[in-house]
Amino acid sequence: MEPLLQLSRRLGLVQVAVSDQLRTTLRNDRGEGVISMAIAVLIIAFIGAALWLVFRDVANDAGETISDQVDTIGG
Repeated sequence: MEPLLQLSRRLGLVQVAVSDQLRTTLRNDRGEGVISMAIAVLIIAFIGAALWLVFRDVANDAGETISDQVDTIGG
């Protein structure tokens, strides 16, 4: 009966150790997904702003070219 009691105590200690480790891991990883998502949103926002600037410049250049061509043909 004594070996069974020792095994039970050891399993109890293992359970406490695993429980403590799990609790520490969960506590340390809290907020990790929120931070990653915020970084991803900022990256996408910067990419969107850069694409808007490029699009605006291309549209202005195209408008000027079209206006010049219309003036050449009409005048």
